[in-house]
Amino acid sequence: MRSILVTVLLVIVVIGIYFDVVGGNTGTRSQVRDSGARINGSIERINP
Repeated sequence: MRSILVTVLLVIVVIGIYFDVVGGNTGTRSQVRDSGARINGSIERINP
């Protein structure tokens, strides 16, 4: 019973850390989106 509780708590902690790292205004998802927009702007400014 104790090992199940520890496992469940560990899974909850891992999910919480994942959402903190990926989500939010400063998460990696937001950083990737901003980087993609910046790269897109750079590509559009290229004068062939």
